[in-house]
Amino acid sequence: MIEHGTRHNRRVKIDVRPYEGDRRAYLDSIGIGFGEHLDDEAAANFESVLEFDRAIAAYDGDRLVGNAAAISIDLTVPGAVLPVAGVTTVGVHPTHRRRGALRQMMRLQIDDVHRRGEPLAVLWASEGSIYQRFGYGLASLKASLKVKRYRNAFRAPHEFSGRIRLVSEDEARIAFPPVFDAVRPMMPGFFSHSAEFWNAEVFYFPEQWRRGRGKPFHVLHDVGGTIDGYARYAIRDGEENEVSVLDLMAATPAAHLDLWRYLLDIDLMSRVESWNVAVDDPVLLAIAEPRKLEMTMGDALWLRIVDLAPALAARRYRGDGRVVMEVADEFCPWNHGRWSLTVEAGVPYVEPAADSADFACDVTDLAAAYLGGFSFAQLAAAARVSELAPGGIERADALFRTDRAPWCPRVF
Repeated sequence: MIEHGTRHNRRVKIDVRPYEGDRRAYLDSIGIGFGEHLDDEAAANFESVLEFDRAIAAYDGDRLVGNAAAISIDLTVPGAVLPVAGVTTVGVHPTHRRRGALRQMMRLQIDDVHRRGEPLAVLWASEGSIYQRFGYGLASLKASLKVKRYRNAFRAPHEFSGRIRLVSEDEARIAFPPVFDAVRPMMPGFFSHSAEFWNAEVFYFPEQWRRGRGKPFHVLHDVGGTIDGYARYAIRDGEENEVSVLDLMAATPAAHLDLWRYLLDIDLMSRVESWNVAVDDPVLLAIAEPRKLEMTMGDALWLRIVDLAPALAARRYRGDGRVVMEVADEFCPWNHGRWSLTVEAGVPYVEPAADSADFACDVTDLAAAYLGGFSFAQLAAAARVSELAPGGIERADALFRTDRAPWCPRVF
């Protein structure tokens, strides 16, 4: 329990503990933290996804004033899929912010994740600076794009590899998940979707989320009757009609470009936009004028290494080798110290080290390199990693390097 004075000179005791009360009260409290009033449909969707045995609450007396929850997901990391905590719906009511409630909730949550044996926790942050205090590092980026139709030509004439057809939402609900599950194990940053998540977070598109867009359209890509891609989009009417891409997923590069070409060529539209595409999406190199995509980058998935040794031992590396790292972790002291990572015949071994370190970093920076989103050389250039032995950073990058940038295609 923590005690703080307020601007009204009143002493406020904030108690943080696992939540055991009425579910609707908890859901309404989440809405307050994000400046929303949840209607019955939205509340039911949230309730179907949340795991209430992982729900944490902050109280002022008997009044609920903050929330932090997590869902159990499988996250794709380089060469493996791990059970992790998907941290979500974290917020404190405007009346009780900046009084230490968040730190207390993060402490309780990380300890619970540690107890459950999940080596990682991941989240999307409303503000990037918040969670670095608790050891979360920027693990992936996302790109947004907006391109006018008359500037969207590909560099070379495009020949479709398969067929694209419009389907109903009911058909999409059946066809989309197998494609996603085929792609998911190959892409660091992807996470598993339960049936409840598909219903509540993918296909749920209420009026307050549309921002001038209509109901979604759904398309499938198939080759010889085999579905290998899909897209979901909505139209925003206005002086310039716009195609808003909500989802695009493909199991092959050919299907990926086919779906982009279809979306870019929809009649009567002035432009196409998408708020979340991979930073290395092939459309950047396929289009004749990359500048006209108006691509911008931003932070996406934030990752917390909860248990360093099992987290590093679970992923796979570029080749064999050894590196010793000095890791600072004040929030999770069991990670703090010197560790060796040795990869022999493709198998990683992680253990405390007594010999001198090749580099030193904070746990947030190790998290930034974990999925392959950033190299240790990039982190060193930003004064976030210190090389302690000649060639130490180069040796680390030789192990951690990945072929593709990680990408998380959806907020949770």
